[in-house]
Amino acid sequence: MNPIVMEKTNQANEILQEKGLDLWLIFVRETSAGGDPILPLIYGDTDLTWQSALLFSASGEKIAIVGQFEVETARNTGAFDKVIPYDESIQPMLMQELDRLNPQSIGVDMSQNDVLADGLSHGMYLNLMMILEGTPYAGRIISAEKVIAALRGRKTKTEIQRIKTAVSSTMEIYQQAFHQLKTDMTEMEVGEMMQAMVEARCLDFAWPKNSNPAVNTGPDSPIGHNAPTHLKIQPGHLLHFDFGVKQEDYCADIQRMVYFLKSGESKPPPSVQKGFKTVVEAIMAAFNAIKPGKTGIEVDSAARSVVINAGFPEYKYATGHQLGRLAHDGGGILGPSWDRYGKTPFLPIEVGQVYTLEPGLMVEGYGYVGIEEDIVISEHGAEFLTAPQTELFII
Repeated sequence: MNPIVMEKTNQANEILQEKGLDLWLIFVRETSAGGDPILPLIYGDTDLTWQSALLFSASGEKIAIVGQFEVETARNTGAFDKVIPYDESIQPMLMQELDRLNPQSIGVDMSQNDVLADGLSHGMYLNLMMILEGTPYAGRIISAEKVIAALRGRKTKTEIQRIKTAVSSTMEIYQQAFHQLKTDMTEMEVGEMMQAMVEARCLDFAWPKNSNPAVNTGPDSPIGHNAPTHLKIQPGHLLHFDFGVKQEDYCADIQRMVYFLKSGESKPPPSVQKGFKTVVEAIMAAFNAIKPGKTGIEVDSAARSVVINAGFPEYKYATGHQLGRLAHDGGGILGPSWDRYGKTPFLPIEVGQVYTLEPGLMVEGYGYVGIEEDIVISEHGAEFLTAPQTELFII
């Protein structure tokens, strides 16, 4: 039995009661071709082939309606009180359970705001509505995004420990790599060196390997979700990293900074020091602002104002995102009220959520300063999952 599946399916029933949702219905098929993102948390990494319905009720029942050939797999998850097989059509079994439970509200996985709560395909939605046509349940369908956001966001003890392990491994690789950095190495050489360290430890990458790590040297390197280039590290360059491993299915996402001294320099120039200090202060402003019940936009504003007030341009991305099985783990973000973020900056911060803090800025002539820390929300605020970077690594 998968301990995460057991923890999360038990958590689901509690969240349904809290959110006032009678029934949560996950409706899928052929998940090997692109399944619902919630499935690994509530069913594990096994595929579902035929049309399948996983039902969680506020009363505590957990039901799986699956094809005949997948009954034992469903039972072996240990997560379901009842596993119901079918051969020709799922409709009679699904209607039987709906009539028995008679839910007044049925949450399904559709969302305009959260991609990880939007796992019900349009085709499967149409199939579901055909099954429910002529029944009172057709008018009781609503979005389950609040349930999914809470379930993904509120990490269990096992989940937090796995994230901590991934963070620790990520920092070990950083430390090993930093002691091998030299001028005239290309971004690609640095990236390949770190990728080899990941593979030597038999770990996975928290996002696709071609841009993990991101490596940016000097002022001409393209910043963002880009692969390392042929640009060479030179004296006077800021070297920026965005890197994270996936370990036991959970991710780390950490950015770090290095400065290469020019001939005659004993420390970075004032503009580099100011840029680095500003980013550290912005991270601490967010860290001090984040508390359960606060919204992401409030935390983002605390960090963003530090950068702007220091005279740097506003960074055009959110201050932070949730972290978990994915590097970007859905739910609320620590961001501004821009159209592209929808309602996600206005969601309340909750105990057990894990976020990144990652403001950044450009220092003209030297390069990008971006630091990213991973934190977990506690009852009174937040805790860093690794020692934050407060000093530039100097070479």
